[in-house]
Amino acid sequence: MSESISGGAKAAPISIIMGSRSDWPTMKAAADLLDQLGASYETKVVSAHRTPDRLVAFSKSAADRGVQVIIAGAGGAAHLPGMVASMTHLPVLGVPVQSRALSGLDSLLSIVQMPGGVPVATVAIGQAKNAGLLAVQILAVADDRLADALGAYKRELRDLVAGMVGQPRIEDPARAVGIELFAGVGVPARIRRLAGHEVAAVGGQAAPSVRRVVV
Repeated sequence: MSESISGGAKAAPISIIMGSRSDWPTMKAAADLLDQLGASYETKVVSAHRTPDRLVAFSKSAADRGVQVIIAGAGGAAHLPGMVASMTHLPVLGVPVQSRALSGLDSLLSIVQMPGGVPVATVAIGQAKNAGLLAVQILAVADDRLADALGAYKRELRDLVAGMVGQPRIEDPARAVGIELFAGVGVPARIRRLAGHEVAAVGGQAAPSVRRVVV
């Protein structure tokens, strides 16, 4: 990843920042979505811990440079989105990057648990695409071109799902995704075949009276 501004724009309305170049495989999904919808953006590496002066300079100058929305991704002790939000009035969309130690839960909690008065709109772990979509939705309020692009994108999603309606249901448990409900609580389970009948096994124990939903 090289730091850049798409479309040759001098001041892109969307800034994608991340704490490390290693976060780019995750954050690239936001850039790809913005490319698809025709939204201009810039990409930068800004580490909250290793380059604090760069962080301050970026945060305090973003609005003056023409940035309108910031997408900030970080992993582990993910302080980048919150620190940026503390120094700008611009909306900040936080992307928790999946970590090796805790699979991104540490990143999620570091970003989402902001104090009152300093919000960061946080998406699911690794869901930079949704952050890109939210950024476009924010800008589309005052941009008819982006609003039209969003409308077309939503229609594509609708048509994709509509195309799945009426498809034959897969009843073979070896090929279907099952949800087993125990006492009204959905828990993951392994489906086994026993004497020609389906049973659910949790912890190696067969569980009777299981209601199976095929999705």
